[in-house]
Amino acid sequence: MNSKLAEPTAVAAGRVLVVDDHLQARESMAEVLRQSGHEVDCCSSAIEGLQILARHSYDCIVTDLKMPGMSGLEFIVQIEQQRYAAQVVMVTAHASVASAVEAMRHGAFDYIEKPFDADQLEQLVGQAILHGRLVHGPSGDGPAEGQECPAMIGSSPQIEALRTRILQVAPTPETILITGESGTGKELVARAVHAASDRRMGPLVSVNCPALSAHLMESELFGHEKGAFTGAEASRAGRFELAAQGSILLDEVTEIDLPLQAKLLRVLQEKTFERVGSNETIRASVRVLATTNRDLLAEVRAGRFRHDLYYRLAVVPLHVPPLRERRGDIPALAEHFLRRSASRLQRPPCLLQPGAIDLLVTHHWPGNVRELENIITRASVLYGGGPVTADELRRWLIGGEGEGPAAVPDVPVGISLEEMDRKLIEATLEHFGGHRAKTAQALGIGLRTLTSKLRQYGYAPREKPLAKAG
Repeated sequence: MNSKLAEPTAVAAGRVLVVDDHLQARESMAEVLRQSGHEVDCCSSAIEGLQILARHSYDCIVTDLKMPGMSGLEFIVQIEQQRYAAQVVMVTAHASVASAVEAMRHGAFDYIEKPFDADQLEQLVGQAILHGRLVHGPSGDGPAEGQECPAMIGSSPQIEALRTRILQVAPTPETILITGESGTGKELVARAVHAASDRRMGPLVSVNCPALSAHLMESELFGHEKGAFTGAEASRAGRFELAAQGSILLDEVTEIDLPLQAKLLRVLQEKTFERVGSNETIRASVRVLATTNRDLLAEVRAGRFRHDLYYRLAVVPLHVPPLRERRGDIPALAEHFLRRSASRLQRPPCLLQPGAIDLLVTHHWPGNVRELENIITRASVLYGGGPVTADELRRWLIGGEGEGPAAVPDVPVGISLEEMDRKLIEATLEHFGGHRAKTAQALGIGLRTLTSKLRQYGYAPREKPLAKAG
């Protein structure tokens, strides 16, 4: 057996096609997988399997290696050439391991040696389905609503390592801290962790911490009773209650004020809390995921974040690499965003000249994946039919010309990411004369996110040229 089975895995139900010319073996594998919650179809040959794949989508294909007519290896080569998204698990005897390894070179996820038991088959198929959903998203027919696992586009070593780590930590109940620069996709990673966990049937409740004032944050997290404070006209459940049996995502957790951090620490330690204005203790049956674009240890040293809360949150850290460190993924990401924009706009996909793609690959991407998606969306909306040139894209990029913001001013070596982020925002805001909507669009971030960041920096809440408060 391959070593992949030694890794922790979550049970992932999906659609499976079993291909084997031996009736008893075929039905035995199908029954095992059905007992695990999978929807299973069977066929007796690779030729029949290809015909089925032309009509239906599957998350995983389990195929025997030696079959009359088209062999399992030839079957996998055809699957690779047809670019079916299903993950393939090869069933082989020990003497054919070399052929199974060859199959993996053609895209098979893994192989399993005969004889094997039910648990081994269940585990490997579940792992294959999780891997496929992290790479491609759900299968064409899709899972039930609320069960989708978001796709993570790319095949760079950094993204492959991140996928592997997600598969390792998702089945555990531990708190996870997701770090990375703004726009790298931290929320996407959080949703992938939830979708690959045993809590995936429960809700994933997100809290945008920068968008909430300190006054509202406690009520938002823990709920309140009627009359607990002015304006509390009715009792209300908080996000921790709404996330029961599921997960809660504390997005940009550093924005929670110190007094409330102590109450959050209690939830992580004791799994209990009370609504505002109530003495009734509520059990928190929820997994906590948190994200931050800041250096939390630096925040701890500065006295802005509790050190004990940091250690509770950072039980299992996941770091999302910036786009400039995974440039090989940019063409695939661009293609993904082009297809998604075309579907949303109900028009053919926008075309990019080779020079435009080269520009995307070499750009420094201060706004990361969010900036890339913004650029591709803009190109798709303004698409006139001819291939988009590098010059057309350049004026939209941060640091480019034309409508884009001015280049980021020179900064000393060793400046923190937080300060660099602030300088970039300030330079872009100045370029657009204080116009926040244009600034947010150029940076590839939401207007609410921009406003919350400006509030952190001490800017007055005005739309026109802004002056720092105080």
